[in-house]
Amino acid sequence: MDMRAIFMGLAFALMWSSAFTSARMIVADAPPLTALALRFFVSGLIGVAIAAALGQTSRLTRSQWRATIIFGLCQNAIYLGFNFVAMQWIEASLAAIVASTMPLLVALAGWAIFKERLRPLGYAGLFAGMVGVGIIMGHRISGGVDLVGLLFCGIGVLALTFATLSVRTASSGGNLLMIVGLQMLVGASLLAVAAIALETWDVNWTPRLGLAFAYTTLVPGLLATWVWFLLVARIGAVRAAAFHFLNPFFGVAIAALFLGESLTLWDVAGVVIIAGGILAVQMSRAVRA
Repeated sequence: MDMRAIFMGLAFALMWSSAFTSARMIVADAPPLTALALRFFVSGLIGVAIAAALGQTSRLTRSQWRATIIFGLCQNAIYLGFNFVAMQWIEASLAAIVASTMPLLVALAGWAIFKERLRPLGYAGLFAGMVGVGIIMGHRISGGVDLVGLLFCGIGVLALTFATLSVRTASSGGNLLMIVGLQMLVGASLLAVAAIALETWDVNWTPRLGLAFAYTTLVPGLLATWVWFLLVARIGAVRAAAFHFLNPFFGVAIAALFLGESLTLWDVAGVVIIAGGILAVQMSRAVRA
């Protein structure tokens, strides 16, 4: 892992974590599914246009198309759709913490479903991650967190876990920016159907909404996804996923800075334990790989 990869990983983690705060701003003034569908439509068009200008093509391999559709469905439509809806009721910091458990779920799925053995450090990391989640969830539930919103975040992170398993296939064969744009258009089309069926157009036009929408569309939406694919192609999915251990820190820090969300000692302790668990799991998997 060279300095360029480290810089890309840090940038991705920061951009990815900031999306929860900007999403929280958006859903305060606009219907969540409608806003998300529009965001992916704009991001997808920009991504495809830039990719075409760079000479990339939409003639993907069969495996690339399959992975692109799965990624667009699971990450963009299900994961972000459920998260945007949930953040009408729960704080951005909690949504970021739940989503940051994805590397732990990927490792757990590898062990339980695919019979992949972990080193002792990996098992310790899984246990620590679950303990950290238990600390935060126990404290938040006793404090009256909205359980429906928490459930939606849980469904979303399961979909994100499944989407992550398809990244390696989508990253091989080139045309990365075209793939990024196409998987966003897949998400936009599915979310548009859900928005038409479930929501009404009720928008409170504010400067904060405009800035948050533009930022979410261009930075976490387009740039972060592109950087992630490049990072996976450069150092592999296992090593790239190690940067997810930074997401709990960045997610809660950005939410506290821009939204004024309060943090307790229980939250801080849980975040530190989860981050340590993620790092331990990824270090174990990287050594094994």
